[in-house]
Amino acid sequence: MNSKATDTGADSIVLIGMPGAGKSTLGILLAKELGMGFVDTDVTIQVREGKTLQQILEDSDYMNLRKIEEQVLLSEDIANKVVATGGSAAYSEAGMARLKESATVVFLDVTLEELGNRITNFESRGIARRPDQSLESLFEERRKLYKKYADIAVDCDQQSLEQSLKSVIQQLL
Repeated sequence: MNSKATDTGADSIVLIGMPGAGKSTLGILLAKELGMGFVDTDVTIQVREGKTLQQILEDSDYMNLRKIEEQVLLSEDIANKVVATGGSAAYSEAGMARLKESATVVFLDVTLEELGNRITNFESRGIARRPDQSLESLFEERRKLYKKYADIAVDCDQQSLEQSLKSVIQQLL
């Protein structure tokens, strides 16, 4: 498997991308296919905080959610796991540096149009963004970061889950 983690003894895969790109769903299937553990950092945040992402946003703000996310990225055990990150993980330089040290980072790339079809709850989904920020603005801002950190980019647009899974595995091998 293509991995920079050989010297640390950990072979991990980190999935990054926009909300609705399929990181959590594809991550579970990828972990099962490769016989690895699975971590969803959004779930870790919710369990740790005892609140949904949307409740965290309502109780504080998007910058607090990003701070909590960074703490999880810096502390979560990711050894030999597939990690589905939150869409805003790429804002954390320290978090992404840690993940890149021991994992292959895979960007699940989906067009803005397709994300618009997949995300029907943009206002209430618990997305760490400025209150006035549109999906289009968020997409443009984050896409640059995803490309910056990705070791591999997989076009998951107009593909079934099974096709996306095969594409990811092909690029990893």
